[in-house]
Order: sequence, then C-alpha cells, then structure tokens
Amino acid sequence: MTQPLLIGDPRVRAVPLLDSGDPLVGLDWIDGPARGAARQVRDGLARRLLAAQRSLPRGLRLSLVEGLRPATSQASIVDRYTATLAAEHPSLGARQLAELSTRYVAPLDVAPHVAGAAVDVTLVDRRGRELDMGCALDATPEESAGACYLDAPGLPEHARANRSTLAAALAGAGLVNYPTEWWHWSYGDRYWALVTGAPHAFYGPSDLAAAA
Repeated sequence: MTQPLLIGDPRVRAVPLLDSGDPLVGLDWIDGPARGAARQVRDGLARRLLAAQRSLPRGLRLSLVEGLRPATSQASIVDRYTATLAAEHPSLGARQLAELSTRYVAPLDVAPHVAGAAVDVTLVDRRGRELDMGCALDATPEESAGACYLDAPGLPEHARANRSTLAAALAGAGLVNYPTEWWHWSYGDRYWALVTGAPHAFYGPSDLAAAA
C-alpha cells in the first residue's frame, strides 16, 4: 500500500480557492443517521450524490453519517485526536503530531466537511442494514489497525467488494476519496482539486458551517 497524499500536505493548502457561492442544500432523500445541519452539503455535491445513488446496484442505497460539520466541532476533533496521539507517541514533536493527525482529521483551514464539500457515507441494503465494509465507519488507524484505509490489505473479500461498489458509484459521479478513510468522499474542495488537477477549489470553509 503506497503512502497516501495527506490533506495537511502543503500542496493541498497551496491550491487556490475561488468559492462558487453554491448554497447549502438538504439531503432529505438519503438514508442514514445524520441529523440537522449534518444533512446539508453544497448543491453541486448534492447533485452528484444523487447521481451516485442512482448508479448503485438494485437494492443498495447510500447512508449518510455526516455532511456539513461546524468549525467548532472540527477543531474539537483535531484537538482530541492530536492529544491521543501525543499520549501514544511522547517522543514526537508538535509538527510530527499535526501531520500524523491528518490521517484521520483535516486541519480547519482545508477541512472539506466545514466547507459543505464532503460526506461520510456507507451502503445499506433494501432493509436499511449496513453492509460490512471491513471496519467501523470513523474508526481511527489505531483502532482499526489500518483497515480504515480504502485499499487496506487483508480485508475479507466481501468487504472489499462492498468498498469497491461504494467507490465506483461515488468516483463515477465525480467525488474523490480520502484514502485513509474509506467512508470520506468530497467534491469541490482543495483536496479534490489537487487530486483531479482542477485549477482551483470552489468550495471553502463556509460561514454557515462556522455558525452551525
């Protein structure tokens, strides 16, 4: 498994941002536990998620765990996870800890969830039962022994097939995956722009997210 491009990479931060002004819209049609503001994303992402839903094999549906995330929540996740890493790796300096933490959570200035540009999703069957994806959604690299990576080795074949089905639908609709998290997909943010070769991002951290 190759070393993935992490979202804290200076090349991601260097991507220009020209926010399109696309509004946040509700994902009322999608299954899943997300509630309130977490069911909102930018309009361009919402349309692509609907296209991904329609491309799935019969009997399968997307399930939304989180879309938009308040800036305060993002900052809190960064602080908690970095503190956990510091306790586990006392020899690491602040810069190394910050880099390590980006395997699981994005720095606030480039966080796609805060921009309304990302979703955490999985698949459910016609009865609403979650498919086995090989590890729990939101498991850290430490908790999952690396199984959270999209292309993690050693996964059961059925879990790998389920991930491939999810990936085919979302990538086919124009989203990109954050490779350390099989569930995290984005569109229009700086990470997406760098991966796809777009000249700039058009979704940045949203004022609405800061107030959510």
